[in-house]
Amino acid sequence: MRKDKPKSISPTPCLALSIAQFCDAHNISEGFYYKLKRQGIGPCEMKLGARTLITLESAAEWRRERENATRGDLSWR
Repeated sequence: MRKDKPKSISPTPCLALSIAQFCDAHNISEGFYYKLKRQGIGPCEMKLGARTLITLESAAEWRRERENATRGDLSWR
C-alpha cells in the first residue's frame, strides 16, 4: 500500500518590508535610511496601523532612482 507524501504548502511571499528588513536587504544602517528620508531621497513608505512598510515595488523604484542619480552625477570625472 502506497502512502502519498503530504502536500507541501508554499510559503506566502513577502510583498512588503519593514524598515529594518529594507535596511538589511540593502546593506544600509537604519540611521542612514532616516538620513536619506530627511533628504527626500528615501523609498516610498506605506502605513498599516502603527507599522511602516516598503513594498517590493517601491524598493525597486528607489534602487532605479539611486542608480539613475549616480549615472547623472559625473562630477567625479
